[in-house]
Amino acid sequence: MSFINEDFLLSTQTARQLYHGHAESMPIIDYHCHLNPQQIAENIQFRDITQLWLVDGHAGDHYKWRAMRANGVPEEFITGGVHSSWETFEKWAETMPYAMRNPLYHWSHLELKRVFGIDKVLSPKTAREIFEECNAKLATEEFRGQALIKKFNVKVVCTTDDPADDLRWHRMIAEKPFGVKVLPAWRPDKAMAIEDPKSYVEYIERLAEAAQTDIITFTDLMDALQKRHDFFASMGCKLSDHGLDTFHAADYTQEEIDDIFANTMAGFGPSADELEKFRSAMLYELAKMDAESGWAQQFHVGAIRNNNTRLFRLVGPDAGCDAIHDLQCAEAGHRFFDRLALEGKLAKTILYCLNPKDNETMITMAYTFNDGTVPGKMQFGSGWWFLDQENGMRKQINDLSANGLLSRFVGMLTDSRSFISYPRHEYFRRILCDMLGSDVEAGRLPASEMDTIGRMVEDISYNNADSYFGF
Repeated sequence: MSFINEDFLLSTQTARQLYHGHAESMPIIDYHCHLNPQQIAENIQFRDITQLWLVDGHAGDHYKWRAMRANGVPEEFITGGVHSSWETFEKWAETMPYAMRNPLYHWSHLELKRVFGIDKVLSPKTAREIFEECNAKLATEEFRGQALIKKFNVKVVCTTDDPADDLRWHRMIAEKPFGVKVLPAWRPDKAMAIEDPKSYVEYIERLAEAAQTDIITFTDLMDALQKRHDFFASMGCKLSDHGLDTFHAADYTQEEIDDIFANTMAGFGPSADELEKFRSAMLYELAKMDAESGWAQQFHVGAIRNNNTRLFRLVGPDAGCDAIHDLQCAEAGHRFFDRLALEGKLAKTILYCLNPKDNETMITMAYTFNDGTVPGKMQFGSGWWFLDQENGMRKQINDLSANGLLSRFVGMLTDSRSFISYPRHEYFRRILCDMLGSDVEAGRLPASEMDTIGRMVEDISYNNADSYFGF
């Protein structure tokens, strides 16, 4: 039997019934990813599987990079750019047998099977034939960027975009549609990053140019961000995303924030107390914008980034030297959402944590602020980053089920830079169906309610996201 067969991860007959009868054919809404909109607009043709899978200029798959380094592969073969595409791919193939039980082993073989129709286990023995077969297919029209997205019945893609972005590529895509909506998503992290005054002043200059206004005061900053927020909305944006170490909800006065901003623009770095107050003010103001526009907001909490200084200097950010943080998030998170709820400015919200210790904390935080206006208004999001794997997904589903309503969950996303990460939706759906199927066969869920359970699978796979975001 093939490794990636039709019943992969489905351990019971009921699980197979749920997956093949309900989940398998559902479309995909990829409401959070890091695809490059220019590559989508230009309908990129990848030169080879190494560019698509491993290294694309200064970007690439840092999941694979971490695994290769752990396997003893020198950096020159990973991001060094001094070896051929084949030599880099060969090093990945040499790593693959050592990656058993790592999610990369499942994902890589799912992608080979679903994208390229290759039903072989990747190893040094099969590397050359897989490399050549993938490259031959990538040279055809059927394997250009837009076709790769359409292959997986994707209906909507939301990229990750800075407020200063001009969204020219989104406009180009809209003018030449290819059957998939590609919408921007608002990621204003740089507007909060006053800890590096020099970089911050440079960013504010770019933002001012994009907003076609001068930014001298904090009020000017808010006006400029509102203009860009309105522009994003005009381009179809319906959600924001924030990458945080933890939540911020310190008390502050407007005078304090004005002074902190002025000092930063003058080149003076903030104290720890000033930084916390400024972040608190920015999060609050940005969240109000989202609520007033009817957007959903996402908070990704708990990463500690760029920890390997040598690697950061060599490669830059997103190089695979980020990790799970262990800061407390409960008190500030509740204060933050309570402020918004008191003023009637709490938007639809999805919370993600990178540290699994925070699963129940985040779920109970979200469910504290559901108000009956929207089904699933406050959500606990899918397993993210280091938790985007079988154990992480099972824990997320179990923890959400124990403390909330799994049936209202908006489901999976890719959170990926790769055009061929969509089998991760299949992976999630198979795990979901396996868990529900096991519950039915063990008597924990009633077999008489299979129609309801089937609808639940379809809702989590697609329908809930479709209703929640309103694309």
